[in-house]
Amino acid sequence: MDVQEKAEEFRASFDKLYAEIAKVIVGGEDTVADVLTVLFAGGHCLLEGVPGLGKTILVRTLSEALHLDFSRVQFTPDLMPADIIGTNIVVEDEEGNRHFSFRPGPLFANIVLADEINRATPKTQSALLEAMQEHTITVARTIHKLEEPFFVMATQNPIEMEGTYPLPEAQLDRFMFKIIVRYPSHSDLLNIVDRTTKRDIPHGEPVMDGKTIVEWMGFVRDVPVAPQVADYAVRIVLATQPDSPFATDTVNKYVRFGSSPRGAQALLLAGKVNALRDARFNVSFDDVRGAAFPALRHRTLLNFEAEADGITSDQVLEDILKHIVAQEKVA
Repeated sequence: MDVQEKAEEFRASFDKLYAEIAKVIVGGEDTVADVLTVLFAGGHCLLEGVPGLGKTILVRTLSEALHLDFSRVQFTPDLMPADIIGTNIVVEDEEGNRHFSFRPGPLFANIVLADEINRATPKTQSALLEAMQEHTITVARTIHKLEEPFFVMATQNPIEMEGTYPLPEAQLDRFMFKIIVRYPSHSDLLNIVDRTTKRDIPHGEPVMDGKTIVEWMGFVRDVPVAPQVADYAVRIVLATQPDSPFATDTVNKYVRFGSSPRGAQALLLAGKVNALRDARFNVSFDDVRGAAFPALRHRTLLNFEAEADGITSDQVLEDILKHIVAQEKVA
């Protein structure tokens, strides 16, 4: 099978998984597509939205459609690191001898939902860092390897900020995408209440297994990127950094810190998935541009002046994309 045929097969697999989730999730087409993009790219994603918009059911449906182990952790202020990574406990065998045995925590799953992650203390939040970056968990100097695929989806509520702990920048940077879950439209809301107020509520059915996901993750990384496309992604990332040669006036005025190199990695990996979704084995400028907002909005940290003027990171990114496009046309 040549790469073009395999790209066609990827598109069919992506669409099949998307359609299975759409049986349960109404509306939010961009949200579902972004979540699947992160999954196939081998990253993690952060969902932000008010309660009741279906963030939890989206993750649960994804685990059903993928036939993978699913674990949900409800983050609360009293949650401790050992509650999520596991701990050594004393057990007694049949002969009465006692020894330590490791009891895995809920992070030992393929898909982990960290629900309302900003309600836990920074100490517990940071327990996720090693698992998300290295796909390992270290307990008492023993390294435990997590089973692939390993996908963390965290949610946070933008309202009711009392009693919450904003995610540290280091942990935000571990999320490939930050996805904003918006209110459903009039027609979508009618469809939602129609589906969810009947006796039979739809559920997802397995259409793909973990081994297939891991194979597709490897194929995504095989997609080539032309030098000019890679340069385009890098210029976008550099433009988020104040005082950079590529920074706009808006960035210099409102941005405190710009994106790290992980932002460029996220742009290109998402661009590769976007290309394969179109059955192309090459990445275009549009593929990269389409990933800019979810890949960079949480990596573009604004200053107090931006907050005072009501400026959002998406508005800053929109200005950057206009500026970079202008440079591209001149070139």
